[in-house]
Amino acid sequence: MSIFHRLKEHITDVAYIWRREMAKVIKDEGVLMFLVVVPLGYPLIYSWIYNNETLRETPVAIVDQSHSALSRQFIRDCDATPDVQVKYYAADLDDARSLISRQLVRGIYLIPPDFATRINRGEQSTVSVYCDMSLMLAYKAVYQTAMVEAGRLGAGLKIKKAGNFTKREDAITAQPLAVEEVAMFNPSGGYGSCVLPAVLMLLLQQALALGIGMSAGTARERHRNGQLIPDDDPHYRGAYRIVWGKALCYGMIGAVAAAYLAIAVPRMFSFPQLASGTTLLLMLLPYTLACIFFGMTVSCLVRYRENVMLLMVFVSVPLLFLTGVSWPQSNIPGAWQGVSWLFPSTFGVRAFIRVNSMGATVNQILPEIRILWIQAAAYLGMACIVYGYQFRLARKYASEE
Repeated sequence: MSIFHRLKEHITDVAYIWRREMAKVIKDEGVLMFLVVVPLGYPLIYSWIYNNETLRETPVAIVDQSHSALSRQFIRDCDATPDVQVKYYAADLDDARSLISRQLVRGIYLIPPDFATRINRGEQSTVSVYCDMSLMLAYKAVYQTAMVEAGRLGAGLKIKKAGNFTKREDAITAQPLAVEEVAMFNPSGGYGSCVLPAVLMLLLQQALALGIGMSAGTARERHRNGQLIPDDDPHYRGAYRIVWGKALCYGMIGAVAAAYLAIAVPRMFSFPQLASGTTLLLMLLPYTLACIFFGMTVSCLVRYRENVMLLMVFVSVPLLFLTGVSWPQSNIPGAWQGVSWLFPSTFGVRAFIRVNSMGATVNQILPEIRILWIQAAAYLGMACIVYGYQFRLARKYASEE
């Protein structure tokens, strides 16, 4: 048999497996949901939820034990900010805590009885801030508002005691050193622009793994011997042909999903977009391939359709932490960092954030790109090994019959 004839057979088998796999995706509602509906719908839901970026008018309770002009001024200043709204006045701290337990407020400002007395004596006074730590955005709003307004109140008191003659002297007294705060890589300072780009890349991996795994579970359930490969189809005659035929199907779907998640969704919700099309292509190509071959390798562990959901959905939150976005990478233990190297999302998320949110060049993310290509090659080899084993089993069952 000539090389040309063998190549023609190889291409014919790959195209046949691609068509059959694509037909399975279209006809299977569960697979179609994970591969199409989830990448299209979930990013919109998440982005709309966090579209406001920052938390405004966070309800707080006031325990004013001072009942002085200075305490009332501090309360009015906090209430005038866009981040905090004074919702309740509590008689004591226990009463205010009950408001937090009922989720009526997110924080408490406790002003002690000697608040004004100590200030008028020229001594340092305190305001105790209690925050509901179940929501970090609420904690940030309540705590930072108290800090800013306490600083402003102190600056006003210094100006009164300084005895200055000009406004310039008052400004220097209030703020001897001018500090300008610049939010790098996240101009809005919002939660969505910080975390959602990572979620988008993680979602691509999870959607491909879930869709491929559910398709594999369906194949096992329908096969009389519980195998991945049909033993009565002459086109399934080699692990490489099977793997590349399936990869071609999922690659087409993954390419559309990757472009939608990396370009369309950030543009719709005004997330930072600093990467060029070429840079995104060089990053998304190995990441998408790594996710596909990772999903094909994991799918070999799936015996039933539902198993892949229990497997992949369970690890979604830990994988987000392991990327180093919501928790500093330097504070992740070495053992867990080693575990994170097994998943394409770890390096795909880091590379995407650096190029799209921080404006990194291709040279600056070369380590991540190299690792993604290594992962793609490694999972391709593992997928070929597993499907080779399944192919031999299929031939064995066919010969026995």
